Amino acid sequence: MEKQNFFNDMQAKISQALESSPAKDLEKNVKAMMSQGFSKLDLVTREEFDIQAQILAKTRAKLDALEARVAALEAQINK
Repeated sequence: MEKQNFFNDMQAKISQALESSPAKDLEKNVKAMMSQGFSKLDLVTREEFDIQAQILAKTRAKLDALEARVAALEAQINK
């Protein structure tokens, strides 16, 4: 779930719970507190995570190929 969707869902749930309550200030305070707390965390979206995982996989494959090539070259030198 994207970070923005998460915040929107949480806000909607809090709004729904407090709709019949006179505590609208509480809603504002909770929203501000949650936003502040989440902004301190080093969060990334799922899309950003997936992109970085793909980049890492490609890099790992290239590294493995280079390691095999170096090993083959070293074997040729040692003959």
